[in-house]
Amino acid sequence: MIEECGYTNKIKLGLDCAASEFYDRDKENYTLNDRRFTSGELLDFYLDLVSKYPIISIEDPFAEDDWEALKSITTKIGDTTQIVGDDLFVTNIVRLQQGIELHAANCLLLKVNQIGTLTEACNAFKLAFNNDYGAMVSHRSGETEDTFIADLAVGLRTGQIKTGAPARSSRTAKYNKLLRIEEELGDRKSYAGYDFRCVKLDNNY
Repeated sequence: MIEECGYTNKIKLGLDCAASEFYDRDKENYTLNDRRFTSGELLDFYLDLVSKYPIISIEDPFAEDDWEALKSITTKIGDTTQIVGDDLFVTNIVRLQQGIELHAANCLLLKVNQIGTLTEACNAFKLAFNNDYGAMVSHRSGETEDTFIADLAVGLRTGQIKTGAPARSSRTAKYNKLLRIEEELGDRKSYAGYDFRCVKLDNNY
């Protein structure tokens, strides 16, 4: 479809799998489209998808405590694909540190109201940044039109923000705020583009 629309090399795909939602803790397997997968089989499924489609980011591909599977997918495709921890890390430095030590995932989903305070959220970002993990500032369900996370994404230079399709005002408000920030920064602005996983610092910001 991307090729048919003329957007080859212009559009990349990201998945938010939320695998904890289809994981059976008792049976220790995953059910997807009425088919059961072991962790290894689900890993092969993801690897096949990545080989066929321009997928550059996968969020929560396994349940939050399936550390070995998360380590495996990061080892296999982490150099080219962003593996994001949302349910995995819950913006918590203790769980993030565990992921860093195990080399599980390579990006933190940063939700301020998930951890509770801005200070704790920034501490999680610093831990991720200092260990070469990416960070994606994110909204949450039940979001309002408050635009602070747009400022936070730019202020921390995360290079990426997750705030949903522009389907309603709570989402478009964030994108409009980013446009206003761009206007305010003028020539000092920079766009991460394909370097979103590793934002380059410069002296003009």
